[in-house]
Amino acid sequence: MQRALGLDVGSKTIGVAVTDEAGIAAHPVKVLQRAGIAKDVSAIQTLVSELDIGSVVVGMPYELSGKIGHRGKRVQEFANALRAQLPPAVELHEQDERFTTAEATRVLLDADLSRDKRKAVIDQQAAALILQAWLDRKRSK
Repeated sequence: MQRALGLDVGSKTIGVAVTDEAGIAAHPVKVLQRAGIAKDVSAIQTLVSELDIGSVVVGMPYELSGKIGHRGKRVQEFANALRAQLPPAVELHEQDERFTTAEATRVLLDADLSRDKRKAVIDQQAAALILQAWLDRKRSK
């Protein structure tokens, strides 16, 4: 079974998470510093190749109303650029990411991480929550 890659796309960073070999659990991996869409897409392509990824899940920051706002449009632009460059066998999915950063903060606070340590890992933890929500939704269908 191919693994899935989860992305929490922000304006300055991209949090990255990956599933385990069985496709059951999502694990935080790293945070990429944004360097422009072309370089960001290239970095994701490299991860897809290195990690034998079959699905990429991009967190979509919908507004509370469920509509796509300014941030969502920027993430959609990134997702479209990524989709155009991924190998045909790799599927790109969007996952509602409302409240994932708040939930990630709560998880890290519960783990008693200092503010500096939380700041360093918050985006990858949010990516893991996005990916886990997608896995859970997929499994329940």
